[in-house]
Amino acid sequence: MFRYVGLAWDPSQPKLVLESNRLAAGLVRARGWSTVLVRPGLQVFATGVKPRINGAYELQGSQGVVLGRLFRRAELETSESADITLARQESEVIRESGGRSLVLDFWGRYVAFISTASGHHSVLRDPSGALPCFHLKHQGVTIVFSWLDDVLALLPPDALPHVNWDALQAHILYGGLGWHETALAGVSEILAGERFELESGTSTLLWSGIDIASSPSQTSSASAATKLRDVVHACTRAWASCHDTILLRLSGGVDSSILASCLSADRTETDVLCVNYHSEGSDSDERLYARLAASRAGRDLIERERDANFRIDRVLTVARMPAPVAYAGWMNATTDARLAAAHRASAMFTGAGGDPLFFQFASWWPAADYLKVRGLDRGFPAAAMDAAHLSKSSVWHVARRAFGEWLRPDSRIRTTDVRAHVLLTPQALSPNWPQQRFAHTELVRSTLPIGKHMQAAHLLHPIGYYDPLERDAAPEIVNPLLSQPLVELCLRLPSYVLTEGGQGRALVRRAFSADLHPEIATRRSKGGMEEHVKAILMANLPFARSMLLDGELARRGLVDRDKVEQLLSNSPTAIAAHMGHVHSLIGVEAWLTRWPR
Repeated sequence: MFRYVGLAWDPSQPKLVLESNRLAAGLVRARGWSTVLVRPGLQVFATGVKPRINGAYELQGSQGVVLGRLFRRAELETSESADITLARQESEVIRESGGRSLVLDFWGRYVAFISTASGHHSVLRDPSGALPCFHLKHQGVTIVFSWLDDVLALLPPDALPHVNWDALQAHILYGGLGWHETALAGVSEILAGERFELESGTSTLLWSGIDIASSPSQTSSASAATKLRDVVHACTRAWASCHDTILLRLSGGVDSSILASCLSADRTETDVLCVNYHSEGSDSDERLYARLAASRAGRDLIERERDANFRIDRVLTVARMPAPVAYAGWMNATTDARLAAAHRASAMFTGAGGDPLFFQFASWWPAADYLKVRGLDRGFPAAAMDAAHLSKSSVWHVARRAFGEWLRPDSRIRTTDVRAHVLLTPQALSPNWPQQRFAHTELVRSTLPIGKHMQAAHLLHPIGYYDPLERDAAPEIVNPLLSQPLVELCLRLPSYVLTEGGQGRALVRRAFSADLHPEIATRRSKGGMEEHVKAILMANLPFARSMLLDGELARRGLVDRDKVEQLLSNSPTAIAAHMGHVHSLIGVEAWLTRWPR
């Protein structure tokens, strides 16, 4: 498991030098850690370095280090990207630009520590945000890290962080947070594409998804489809070139099937094994589609039943994170780890991110975007008809909403919706702080058309990188569809181009029509696991009841105890709560047990 820790301090302060030496000694004593950068006032350590997969790219002259996996943009569409060494000129440009050239000339999964000629230090998280990046301050030393448990092992027991209740409430209401605060007081996150100055504590966004989406591409849909296919292929093959053997989580949906086509036996030398999970339920068994996709790609398919015996109390032992873990998405983590070990696979590829990337939103938004970008011209009726098919509503309804948004944009639509959670109390649903406090700064200033705004909002929040249950035993998670060049391309393509024809993912379906089985290319249904999640909850009712009825959220009046008791009574009830939300509350309660009250 690749991780890093950086220590920054004022070298003119003897007390800070002593404290930084103490922290560094703790890392040196731990097995597997190595020093990758030493500068006056800055030391960086890493563990889990593996050639081609995750490394330390030194800026020549010891002016900094880039941790993770780098690809050159110039090599994106020419060949599979080999591992690289930063030349002296590249190193100088990176340092002199404060990391901006990394954002412009490279892509990948990385965090960079950069020192200037004057001795100032900064940290840059790549625009995909794939590698976590947090920081806290202890005894005057700034600690930058990817895995919280590594830092907690260095701190005395009385220095454990406390719960940031405002941020935790925002996490419950809105899901993943989009700003610097985490659910732990004193622990902050560096955002994707952001440079953080270690001395001053100030930050600058070097990459803006909002700015990219504000310059829509004027290319034809045919040219856009060709470009989209090329970039998906290039990014997927680049990630595959890092590994000898990988697992591909293949549901049989459009996104994972596209990845399977990119990873077909005739397109990459990497050995690829497809994995499909199924369970009982009306939409939980997609093996038919997965078999079609695997067969067309010439790859073997491993079929496994979802773990019906998953014990929810495992969440009490998950790794400590700066925010609660949505463990429902990790219920197959043990099977993933065992399959990876059995087949010596170093990574698990997934199609995560495809919904917002390729625009799978059943809404009238593309028609409004068309009016905002192109105005009322001869193309609007077709755009309105497409949006009507997409949203399954009348063209008159779509036109009315689109014109209303064009003439007077409704800021309320752009506001993050509170999760439809009937188990929360009015106190929880009405926080005492403004919503903007936990909104991504880019979204607050956005003037994008409504559809583009919503797409960007979903793409600005990185997906979890580490497996909180299996930790070191887990294969590395790789989400090729969230690669920086691909995200930038799809942000530039107008929503009405991405959905031309009136179907979600319309453009990418057209781009890969020759690669996908027709039943998948035209598929409109989408698999789920709601019934499986409910079955797991019912099998763990005593534990679930004890966590939610006697937990901290109930004591603080954030959870409606009466409704929870009705829902978890195993008797008929009129309460229509989403089972995933129930699991998320249990995850919050389990997370709270790990921190000082």
